[in-house]
Amino acid sequence: MHAVSLDAADGIAADVRSHSDSLLKSQPFPTCYLLSAMDCSSDESSELSETDIDDYAAKSYMDLKSGKLVARLGSDRFRCPFCPGKKKQDYRYDELLQHATGVGASNRAAKVKANHQGLAKLLKEDHTDAAATLPPRQAIALSNPPKPVKDKEVFVWPWMGILTNVPAEQTKDGGATLMKQLADFKPSQYAAVGGSNGYTGYGIILFTRDWNGFKNALAFHNHFNSQHLGKLDWMETKQDGKLIFGWLAKEEDYRSDDPVGRFLSENGELMTVSDLEHEMSRKTDNLIASLGQQITAKSKYLQELECKCDQMNLALQRVMEESDLLHKHYNEVMQNMQSTSREHTQRVLQETDKLRKQLAEKESQIQKKSRQLNEFVAQTDMERRKLEDERKKNADQNNSLNMARIEQEKADELVLRLLEEHKKEKEDALNKILQLEKQLDEKQKLELAIEQLKGKLEVVKHMEGDGFVVKKRTEELTKELNERIEEMEDLDALNQALVIKERKTNDEIQDARKELITGLTELLGPRSNIGIKRMGELDEMPFVLACKERYGEDAEIKAAELCSLWQEHVKDPNWHPFKMLITGSTAQQVIDDNDEKLAGLKEQFGIEVYNAVTTTLMEINEYNANGSYVVSGLWNQKEHVKDPNWHLFKMLITGSAAQQVIDDNDDKLVVKELLGIVSELWNNKENRKASITEAIQNILKQWKAQKHRRRR
Repeated sequence: MHAVSLDAADGIAADVRSHSDSLLKSQPFPTCYLLSAMDCSSDESSELSETDIDDYAAKSYMDLKSGKLVARLGSDRFRCPFCPGKKKQDYRYDELLQHATGVGASNRAAKVKANHQGLAKLLKEDHTDAAATLPPRQAIALSNPPKPVKDKEVFVWPWMGILTNVPAEQTKDGGATLMKQLADFKPSQYAAVGGSNGYTGYGIILFTRDWNGFKNALAFHNHFNSQHLGKLDWMETKQDGKLIFGWLAKEEDYRSDDPVGRFLSENGELMTVSDLEHEMSRKTDNLIASLGQQITAKSKYLQELECKCDQMNLALQRVMEESDLLHKHYNEVMQNMQSTSREHTQRVLQETDKLRKQLAEKESQIQKKSRQLNEFVAQTDMERRKLEDERKKNADQNNSLNMARIEQEKADELVLRLLEEHKKEKEDALNKILQLEKQLDEKQKLELAIEQLKGKLEVVKHMEGDGFVVKKRTEELTKELNERIEEMEDLDALNQALVIKERKTNDEIQDARKELITGLTELLGPRSNIGIKRMGELDEMPFVLACKERYGEDAEIKAAELCSLWQEHVKDPNWHPFKMLITGSTAQQVIDDNDEKLAGLKEQFGIEVYNAVTTTLMEINEYNANGSYVVSGLWNQKEHVKDPNWHLFKMLITGSAAQQVIDDNDDKLVVKELLGIVSELWNNKENRKASITEAIQNILKQWKAQKHRRRR
């Protein structure tokens, strides 16, 4: 342990105080040697050797003296030009001298020591006039600096000074009078010592627990020694009760069997400067370690937040891209529908214009004939009566034509309203389900045709002419109208029946498939071509092969950990590494090769592990996209592909897996054969036809019994 002088302690305390005032309050003694060993050796390293310190100190002194470096700010204000980063930049003469002397005698780097030695030399030789402005006692303490304290010298801690022959009147109000007289030494508290007979004449001065308190306690001790009022002087002249003696409390005072010793033992403890330095070094190390752990934890948490933010941004970007693609596809479909609707509307309007022109021509012919009749002069009464009859007949025909025109206009308005309604229905139907587009168009065309036929029928009813022709035309239009209505009703009934039948058949086949998978789990052996595969479960073998190249003996453990980790990633519903691929009018989901997780996996562990993860993702997306958990499915172990279920159904139909009587791609034939089998089966217990599920249960039961008999 190094010897500690008053100047060294002051320099160390000033450095630590500028670093953190709060640390000094909670940790009263700075870890001077820890700081000098860690900070100074690394941050203030110098190329100077110990032999060059004096030369460099002389150079620093000349720079300060020439004004190149400024240390004095006023008559009694100074700064340290070599510590620009320190919190304290305003020193008094004595404070800067103690700082420069302490740092120059410390274990700092050679360059730092040389600079501060040059500063101390400048203060002592060129700025001694500033020392005259100090208080008398402080000047005396500076003129008589304390001798270095030995490492083994024991003090009472917290630092305490002992006063004797203190008048009782000076102990009032907590020793306010004495505290004022000793203000230069910055005492923190005064306590009068009492005994069994009352006040003993002794008093205890307490100083702060930090290095400044130690410096002030030593100054207090040196002041009384310089005035020949120390402990030795008191022991020689203790009969004289007029003068106040004082000294720094040490081991001898602590162990004395008197009121002062008891006070010291009750309020303090014995400790060397080395012990205090070790204790504060330990506390500082603990504090640094704790702060380091907190910084590490905060940094990790910040990184996690940044990762989550990046993931949210990527997910949002993918959603926006998918939304743009959907909007683009929607706009294209709407444009096609609008184009088709415009063409159909134009055709209807053209037919309407054609009918309107025919009516106009017929009306002009009638008007022409009426004018001819008006110009005709009747010769006889009979002719006049005939003329009147002709006029009435023409008037009736005109009325009939007007009624026909009105009905045609009503029919046109109705057709236009229907067109608007059909357009809205198309848009609503497209937003709900695009698959019903063809059926909806056929229904609308039938309705338009029906309304047009109704309009034509009304027109024909109001037209007069050859009665047989009009009646025949009316019957033809009525028949065509009834056929169109029946066709529309038959189409609706057929669609509804097909939907119900398809759902029912699909439900039965799915129930039969589940029953088949459940039953075959026990029946199928390892040599069977068809087996049960857990769809969405990762294959561990690619992970084992990849880890063997990287980890050696620990490959299996690392592979298991890595496989388990990626299985959790695959099951995470919030991770969706897919993108929409539009081909023509169809859209399908494919793996997004630019996904950050998949790209990192491929780069780190290779293409085999990447293919295993992407295959599992596609299986989850196909078989259980909503649940994202593993499901069982049939698997062709010979061809290493998904079994379409028809192979097992064919096994049940033909009675043997070896017989291949049905093509794998002929799904309709398989369904037909299944329905044929079910139609021939009968549930004797409930007296009804058996379902596909019941048929499969019965066949599996017989197959299991046959297999059991073979084992016997």
